[in-house]
Amino acid sequence: MKPLTVSIDVPHTPEQVYGFLDVMANHERFTDHYLTNWRYTGPARGVGSCVTVTAALGGTQTDVTIDVVESEAPRRIVERNVSEAGRRQGRGSYVIEPLPTGGARVSFTYTWVRAPLADRLLAPVVRATMRRANRTVMRRLATELARHVSAPNS
Repeated sequence: MKPLTVSIDVPHTPEQVYGFLDVMANHERFTDHYLTNWRYTGPARGVGSCVTVTAALGGTQTDVTIDVVESEAPRRIVERNVSEAGRRQGRGSYVIEPLPTGGARVSFTYTWVRAPLADRLLAPVVRATMRRANRTVMRRLATELARHVSAPNS
């Protein structure tokens, strides 16, 4: 299946965006519309940070383990996603780029590494569902970043 990418421009520096995204617990604040029941393991931030969540998309629910496997401050964070007893595997990559006028562009790319037959047969529907969910994620991320950056002691 082809990867999908969603992006949003925010008025925050790449360092501010990276600092927020680097903390795994912060992801719950902008993805809890479809990822619930968060169970954390490993360090709070950086490579090795891990969470198992229940994903509810397209009328189905499944547990997904998400762990940070690469991190390059303040530019990139890569997560490995595993569900369906390893039959579904993917990579989620956040890329943070400075904008010429200030602020940053945050892009999230989901790449399927392994997909069950049903996902492959329904690829257009699966991709559309994921794209819609991740567009919402980006809008919610922008809102949470605004709250986080403007909060005291951020």
